[in-house]
Amino acid sequence: MQVSVETTSGLERRVNVIVPAADIDGSVDAKLKDTAKKVKIDGFRPGKVPVREVKRRFGKSIREEVLGEVVSQKFYEAISQEKLNPAGMPNIERVKDEAGEDFEFTAIFEVYPELEVTGIESISVTRQTADISDSDVQDMIQKLREQRATFDAADRAAADGDQLTIDFDGKLDGESFEGGSATDSPLVLGSASMIPGFEDGLIGAKAGDEKVLDLEFPGDYHSEDLKGKAVQFTVKVNEVAERKLPEVDDEFIAQFNPKENTLESFTVEIKANMERELKNALKNKVKQQIMDGLLEQNQVDVPKALVDSEIDRQRQQMVQQFGGGAQFDPSTLPAELFEAQATRSVKLGVVFGEFIKQKEITVDGDRVRTTIEEMAQPYENPEQVVTWYYDNEQQLKQVESLVLEDQAIDAILAEANITDEQVSYEEAVKPPEQSAEEA
Repeated sequence: MQVSVETTSGLERRVNVIVPAADIDGSVDAKLKDTAKKVKIDGFRPGKVPVREVKRRFGKSIREEVLGEVVSQKFYEAISQEKLNPAGMPNIERVKDEAGEDFEFTAIFEVYPELEVTGIESISVTRQTADISDSDVQDMIQKLREQRATFDAADRAAADGDQLTIDFDGKLDGESFEGGSATDSPLVLGSASMIPGFEDGLIGAKAGDEKVLDLEFPGDYHSEDLKGKAVQFTVKVNEVAERKLPEVDDEFIAQFNPKENTLESFTVEIKANMERELKNALKNKVKQQIMDGLLEQNQVDVPKALVDSEIDRQRQQMVQQFGGGAQFDPSTLPAELFEAQATRSVKLGVVFGEFIKQKEITVDGDRVRTTIEEMAQPYENPEQVVTWYYDNEQQLKQVESLVLEDQAIDAILAEANITDEQVSYEEAVKPPEQSAEEA
């Protein structure tokens, strides 16, 4: 077998493989003989079909089958010989395919970049810590009350926090526009669910009032046709309703945990949930900074095939998230919508994976069990959940991947430049800001 490799561009490689005719002919002859022993043809006894008859009837298809096997086998032999690491499936082209002559094919594919991860000591990480005070717990209970608030009609002027039922009609240059009108639409003042100035313009309104609001769409509004444009809304207030918060009583507590019936036990459970949220939030902020630092210190090109695959995965995820189901074709979502995030994700996978390989990090079984036990803790029967994870290979591998990632982050933190910072609980649980590539 003769192998030659050509770099066509960046990470793309063209591998040319020539297989001697004798190898092909030998494999075809062996397949013909084997087929002759098994095939059933009228007029011939089982196992007694002449090879020439098998060749006459099935020669072309058998040769094609052999060539398919040869391409697969010789491709993997070639990339092993040349120490190539393909990213994605190759595009195979047959160059020469004549009986009695050497068989020649080319395989075009992208390879993973060669990379040595460096600059770990230059990564700066602000590692936040926070405590959960009694006041934080009470604030959380207050938020839970607000989430379950009801609204009762009120015969007074609207104030911040009230829910209005409104009809509105927006006009752009005197013309109505799509999405600019609605009837009997609920709106909580102060929710920032409408463009700036809309909700403020309804403060003080009463049921039956009609308001004309001259506003402007923000410059970063999602619709290209509307961003930065002047708009006039005519709004009729049908009802003003004031917020009523539920009392923290047995009925309220039972909505969250039917088994808890005291304020003390409810408060303990709320704090435990907050502690889990805090732990995850602080961990994610550190992870975000490390990932940003890794990419900043290690510029790398990645195979387009991997980016395309990640785009498809994110398309599928979006369809599932928004309940598109089988009736929605994910490919109709524009690739540009996912390209930046997909590229970043693939780059991180390549760099992070190479770091793990360089440091020879292997998954810690004890940490896997501890992680699974922590994940199982909120459930009614934690031991049953732990057993389920260990009996489910796919789920177990996902946990092992998370633990391996945590171990790698610990290894990076051991070399990175760390600044510790004490912050409030509220500040700590704020999600990290997106990097420019993610936005």
